[in-house]
Amino acid sequence: MAATASAACVLTAAGLTASPAAAAPAATAAAGAGPEAGQSCTAADLGTRHPYIKTSEVSPTITHFKGWYVTEGTTGTHTVNTSTQTTISVSVGLNGNVEGSFAVETLGKVGASLGLNVQVNYTSTSSVSDSITWSFRQPGYYGLYKGTKKVTGTYGSINCNRVKQDDGSWALKWIKGVDSGSYTTYTTLEEGAVRCEDKVPANSIMARAQALLDCGSATATATAGHEAGAVPSAKADAVKAAQEAATTDAHGRPAAKKTTGSPAPSTRPALNCQSDVYKIAVPGKPLNWSAPLLANDGIRLRESTIFSAHLDNWRLCNVTENDGVLEATLWNWGNGGCATISGQNASTERAALTTATCAEDNLQRFSIYRDVPGSGKIGIQNKYTGSMVGYDRYADGEFLRQYSSGRQDGSGTFDLLKV
Repeated sequence: MAATASAACVLTAAGLTASPAAAAPAATAAAGAGPEAGQSCTAADLGTRHPYIKTSEVSPTITHFKGWYVTEGTTGTHTVNTSTQTTISVSVGLNGNVEGSFAVETLGKVGASLGLNVQVNYTSTSSVSDSITWSFRQPGYYGLYKGTKKVTGTYGSINCNRVKQDDGSWALKWIKGVDSGSYTTYTTLEEGAVRCEDKVPANSIMARAQALLDCGSATATATAGHEAGAVPSAKADAVKAAQEAATTDAHGRPAAKKTTGSPAPSTRPALNCQSDVYKIAVPGKPLNWSAPLLANDGIRLRESTIFSAHLDNWRLCNVTENDGVLEATLWNWGNGGCATISGQNASTERAALTTATCAEDNLQRFSIYRDVPGSGKIGIQNKYTGSMVGYDRYADGEFLRQYSSGRQDGSGTFDLLKV
């Protein structure tokens, strides 16, 4: 839909673009509050978690831009193909997309805390059409743009754990967990046109676009005798060149992406395991965790029998405690491996747990949230992914899997039973 870009209208007529990215669902201040640290929880909550927002930053960002000359006799409606300046992709934690309920809830919390409509599904500004149709009533040098507010920050998780109270008794309460991560999202896209002489709000999307016009340069000031149409902006071109340089090597090829994660160990560490042996059981039921015999299989729910060959027996190794939360490596007596999430599946919702050669990296470390003393009920969280452990349904042979928010039906609560 065309808008009017006269000097008076440029400041007020910048409309919202109905682009594919803008059409994605957004989180608003109406998002649910969820539990807060210090509130009571139950044993069924031990295997769940919820996000809280630690930090947030809002930055007006230009995603598409083009300098455009309109001369006498060329006013009217123009359709201009812009150049991509910045690509913003929605992400939470390890995910290069938004997968799982925890990620969606995190972005909902962001929107609620800032009072902004932000994207809560995976999308990217690169999916937006780069053309802008605008009605120009006056000659001049314009910057046509699409932009948004980029929102970044960090989050933590709220977990259920036992807490010792002032009178010496114990209670289950929501606490701030040990894991954290970062997020990126953005608000609805805006498009418009701006000139150097226009007065615009400081730190606005329009002000960012005006800065790309490189006002004061020969290009911006030499209006007389200039042909109508596209005009290169030195500053916009410099921004784009810097972005391209960051994504290509010295030969112009795509640069290798930086990866994060646990480095491969150079030597196999010795585990310091406790002498106690445990079953990790479903409370009140006969099935419990059983490690696989086959390397490509996963940890499953099984019933213990005389043929279990200690595959259902686990030791806690290299145990530490931080603010009442245990952290341990889970070593299996039957196959000698350690429970883990495969690195290639680390960001995958419902990825199955398996065992691997003990390497003592964060994929093999688990936080253990405990019920009050006297109860063996626990919730288990992978340190690297932040996801909780649970299962889809109670059945013999069912995989143990990771769930970003845990299983809200209580099926992520287990019993740590000493053998």
